[in-house]
Amino acid sequence: MSHTVHGAKGMHKQAAIDRKASEHHHEHVAVAAYFHAEHRGFNGGDPVADWLAAEAEIDAALNKDKGASH
Repeated sequence: MSHTVHGAKGMHKQAAIDRKASEHHHEHVAVAAYFHAEHRGFNGGDPVADWLAAEAEIDAALNKDKGASH
């Protein structure tokens, strides 16, 4: 984060923000993994490989966005 949060209340607030971001990340990866499986007609494949590929795509997109905003 680009700002510093001070005190216990601030730490709890930051933890809640981080948890929410993590939940959103998980949801985005899950949807992308589903589309990987759908693309091959749900035939064969490896759900773990779908997940890892989706996670890499989402992380790359997020890192690209971070680089563009700085």
